[in-house]
Amino acid sequence: MLRTQVVKLARATPAVRRSFSVASFRASEGDTGAPRSSMTHGDSWQKREQASETKYIRDKEMEALKRLKERLADQRAHLEELEKHINTLESERVDLDERSKK
Repeated sequence: MLRTQVVKLARATPAVRRSFSVASFRASEGDTGAPRSSMTHGDSWQKREQASETKYIRDKEMEALKRLKERLADQRAHLEELEKHINTLESERVDLDERSKK
């Protein structure tokens, strides 16, 4: 009976449930998700892939800049429209002031 109790207690302790591995898994260069240290040692496929990724990122940034420039142009046009409206309101106000003085 004592032997069965000892076995049950040994199974219940957290120390027994731990993994026996003490080293953590580390990805080496070339594994999925690991950064490449330099492109000079890579083969032509890696260089082509890197160039393709660089071009894709540059194209996306250029599209974003183009959209920003379009929005900026729209905002400037809107500001000019508001300025014209303010100028017309001011000129009408001056005309009303001059009429009221007469």
